[in-house]
Amino acid sequence: MIILAFDTCLDKTYITLRNENKVIKSRIIVSTSENYHSAFLISTIKKILKETNLTPNDIDMIATDIGPGSFTGIRACTTVARVLAQQLNIKAVGVSSLEILSKILGGNDLVTLDARKNKAYVFDGKILGAIELEKVDGIVKGRKLITDNSLFERFSTLAESTVSYQESEYPIGEILAQIALSKTETDWRKLKPLYIQPPPVFGK
Repeated sequence: MIILAFDTCLDKTYITLRNENKVIKSRIIVSTSENYHSAFLISTIKKILKETNLTPNDIDMIATDIGPGSFTGIRACTTVARVLAQQLNIKAVGVSSLEILSKILGGNDLVTLDARKNKAYVFDGKILGAIELEKVDGIVKGRKLITDNSLFERFSTLAESTVSYQESEYPIGEILAQIALSKTETDWRKLKPLYIQPPPVFGK
């Protein structure tokens, strides 16, 4: 089985092609001054398939990050995943960015991401929601934590150890593809963005 996994929800675009046994190809794309990283999603998928002598018809499953993260990135991920899965009549799996990040150090660690409005998204084996920062202080105290740059300074003095996923190029696409192998919900019709908080409304 060949899995195409991609993530545009976080600070970069991550694309991985793998089978059940190993990673075939993996790519990380950083935003440029001209284009946001998710703008390269389709073109990079095409390049990776060409480089590996594969076609879309060789893909058996799509795996994508469904959020939380950039609202533009979430929409790009889920839309492309649904369209590809529908057109190819294949499986599609959605995985939370929080679950993905919890595994970047090889374990199943506590994760916090900036949710704005003085809140953080929290994952501790499961999604706990968007929680006020004052309450998150007590959750992270003495724990091993994975977070982002905006929350690093606040929590680094409270947690036992703190890592910002944005400071290194972690194999997030590869982790996403690996997690997808364990998921049982594979119907593309049920693949939807994960909005823990409502999307922003323009003009408000």
